Amino acid sequence: GQDPYHGPGQGHGLAFSVRRGVKPPPSLQNVFREAIDDVGIATPMHGNLEHWARQGVLLLNTVLTVRRGEANSHAGQGWERVTDAIIHVVNAKSDGVVFLLWGNPAHKKAASVDSANHFIIRSSHPSPLGATKTKSPFLGSRCFSRANDALKKMGKDPIDWNVK
Repeated sequence: GQDPYHGPGQGHGLAFSVRRGVKPPPSLQNVFREAIDDVGIATPMHGNLEHWARQGVLLLNTVLTVRRGEANSHAGQGWERVTDAIIHVVNAKSDGVVFLLWGNPAHKKAASVDSANHFIIRSSHPSPLGATKTKSPFLGSRCFSRANDALKKMGKDPIDWNVK
């Protein structure tokens, strides 16, 4: 992702996720829409993605903080170097990782990934501003089934994309 949700009480450390009881923002609603259409998950009753994280999905934004009410307000303040370092470590220390890169800031992280050892899936950001308006739209990208197909080809367990 780009940066945490900027509304009060929304961001809680996992990109795209919100705590139980917080209404899923439009970007997360589009994530759910794609997962329902692509892999047939049950309609989520909340927006907390901890179940994905427990399976090894690293839900990481390019920038890790934001000023309340101001999207992208902490871009260019050093977080990009921190998240580049995280991607570098994952790339170097892991085998067969699937990287789902949603949106242009995330796409830049592909430069730190050895595509011979890992699998990269790019699409636009799931935000309503870009989910359908690019040559690689998020909606219809089949990113969840493509990720699971890649994991299976590498002998790894697929992700259960249901929200529990």
